[in-house]
Amino acid sequence: MSIAEVYTGFATREAHGVSPAYERLALAVSRDDEVLALLGTLPPAKRQPNLLFGVVRLLGGPVEDPAAFHDWAVANWPAIAAEMRSRATQTNEAGRCAVLLPVLAALPQPLALLEVGASAGLCLYPDRYAYRYGDHQVGSGQPVLECAATGMAPPARLPEVVRRAGLDLNPLDVTGPADLAWLDALIWPEHTHRRARLRAAAAVAAAEPPLLVRGDLVDDLPALAAQAPAGATLVVFHSSVLYQVPASRRAAFVEVVRGLPGHWIANEDPDVLRHDTLPEPPSGALNNVLALDGRPLAWTRGHGQAISWFA
Repeated sequence: MSIAEVYTGFATREAHGVSPAYERLALAVSRDDEVLALLGTLPPAKRQPNLLFGVVRLLGGPVEDPAAFHDWAVANWPAIAAEMRSRATQTNEAGRCAVLLPVLAALPQPLALLEVGASAGLCLYPDRYAYRYGDHQVGSGQPVLECAATGMAPPARLPEVVRRAGLDLNPLDVTGPADLAWLDALIWPEHTHRRARLRAAAAVAAAEPPLLVRGDLVDDLPALAAQAPAGATLVVFHSSVLYQVPASRRAAFVEVVRGLPGHWIANEDPDVLRHDTLPEPPSGALNNVLALDGRPLAWTRGHGQAISWFA
């Protein structure tokens, strides 16, 4: 797939109906030969729209007006390229806990959570947030995570979590202004509710920091999993992470995680983590597949805003 096609796909499948600014900008980049040529100088894994737009926002550049974006990006490309080479998209959207909760609440309690690609670990606190599925609310904490749920009864309880651990090539610290600024830059322009959610979730994590380990999802996962306390159900999970992992390493990770005790929850693009048979997705927008131990259960939207259960 060409870089132009990647940006067109992002505009039509991810940003459409979710972020008019990023839909407009991605379509403009897809037709901008000068910016496409600059992106072509980067490694393939470093060309994605979320990374480019997040870095430009972090550096104070414009993302609302495509013409202004073009001029600023061309003039400041060395700084942009340096940041894109050294960073990765680590959105760490706490809202994804809303699509994980139905599975987590149904597992044998208590849980020892281990998140792969944990970023700052904000998804390691599903028991501390509150959730609203239509008229049904679970929990009483902050932030309150809104999720449109179809094909399922909303969970009736929160999970009991006795251990929170995360594995990441570059763990982030929400108590550090620079790391928090990067997480903020990755939030799409119009999403003020997600910025408020980030601050609320960061306060939860800062009050009781998780164990975040710098390491590889294949080489370092077994040792970290082995630290789960006896009597707790180990749950290894990840959400919108594997697209950043080369295909051969994805296969190695699946082999490793299937060999661990406990359970494995994946919430990934079906083009990245494939399943033999899936029903038609609920829309043409980008949907992830929520799966437990390799069995697909539901379609989910990328920021946890909707879940469509089909299992």
